[in-house]
Amino acid sequence: MGDVVLESPFEPEWLMGDKINELDFCKAFLEQHPMICINGTFFTTDGRVTDENRLKKEILSWISPYVFSGIPKKITNLLDTMRVLAYSEPLPAYADRIFLANGTYYLSGEFEETKDFCMNRLPVAYNPDAPEPVQWLKFVSQLLHEDDIPTLQEYMGYCLIPSNKGQQMLFLVGKGGEGKSRVGLVMRALLGDNMCNGSIQKVETNPFARADLEHLLAMVDDDMKLEALPQTNYIKTIVTAEQPLDLEKKGKQSYQGWLYSRFMVFGNGVMKSLYDRSEGFFRRQLILSVKEKEKDRYDDPFIAEKMCAEAEGILLWALEGLRRLIQQNFHFTTSERTRANREEAIRDGNNIVEFMESEGYFRFKSDAEISSTDFYAIYTLWCSENSEKPLAPRSFSSYIIQHEKDYNLEYSNNVMNQGNRRVRGFWGIEPLVKVFP
Repeated sequence: MGDVVLESPFEPEWLMGDKINELDFCKAFLEQHPMICINGTFFTTDGRVTDENRLKKEILSWISPYVFSGIPKKITNLLDTMRVLAYSEPLPAYADRIFLANGTYYLSGEFEETKDFCMNRLPVAYNPDAPEPVQWLKFVSQLLHEDDIPTLQEYMGYCLIPSNKGQQMLFLVGKGGEGKSRVGLVMRALLGDNMCNGSIQKVETNPFARADLEHLLAMVDDDMKLEALPQTNYIKTIVTAEQPLDLEKKGKQSYQGWLYSRFMVFGNGVMKSLYDRSEGFFRRQLILSVKEKEKDRYDDPFIAEKMCAEAEGILLWALEGLRRLIQQNFHFTTSERTRANREEAIRDGNNIVEFMESEGYFRFKSDAEISSTDFYAIYTLWCSENSEKPLAPRSFSSYIIQHEKDYNLEYSNNVMNQGNRRVRGFWGIEPLVKVFP
């Protein structure tokens, strides 16, 4: 939005003597600068207004010839009036089109050079004749194994549209120094202010951090902390959101809002949880292992700038990945390596898996039975002897119940315990150690 100064020798219609008619002023301002307001946030045909200071500066240029005191308060009042006047219901989250710098690209392949109000407009232009992004493709081939590149391509395409249908968050994991964070810089070139840099931990624990994700297509955590999350409810909900969430901004009443921000996380390890060992937690993770940096590899200090200059070509590359993802019904291409990474994350985050594969503590026997309490006692013994921290009894039993078919077990509420009482437990387990009173 450029500065506009009224140059008419006559006083504006919104001026009444030495006072401003706020309603008339706002109508005149919105006529020259069309905007709508959704949940207190202004939107133009270029998308979300991320810096209201520019609006304030513009308002100041209009009123400064006529107002000489109380200017900050007056500007605030005018903005508040403008929010009411420009009020709009939330716009649809169109997943069949992408609003770009020079128009609208439809996933059907059509392109229109028109600009309408939208929630997200990307700063990159659609150019079907854009040259191949040579620098980007070279960088990606150095960063990832060949069979993992399609996954990154699909995920970057996925971040172009406001959709949670993929129900995944992406992790790039390495030892450090490989250049993972440069992927975030390229995403910034594609998404602009429609993405943010943040912290997975804060999203889970800080309600204001969740509200900051409203209207954003992606969040990049380029240096994930390895501390285990105290809970995972919000992360899992955002990744798979199918209904509005309760959002809270500092000093304001909470409200219901849609979040469709996708997570791209770079770090030296995978996300862990203190208590959540469910498959739902790990199922939402795409974990790509980056290549180790070659000792003699030369890193161009200007490679980030060179890749960002290829944004139009990278957009076409990402669109190719998005189209493939849609054809696959939003199932991401995953290599054997990626699937193994997920299984390893499950094992690292859930020692019950290792316990169930242990020897000398119990054995599988179809006609044997064990109570949930007795089986948990064996598990805690295994943890003690293997320097592991046991999960809570409920978490242990829930995991076994969820996977009873995998182990040929049967959960029952009619199992005989050591005290000859019928209790909850499992058919198919025979204890090999005695840890009961």
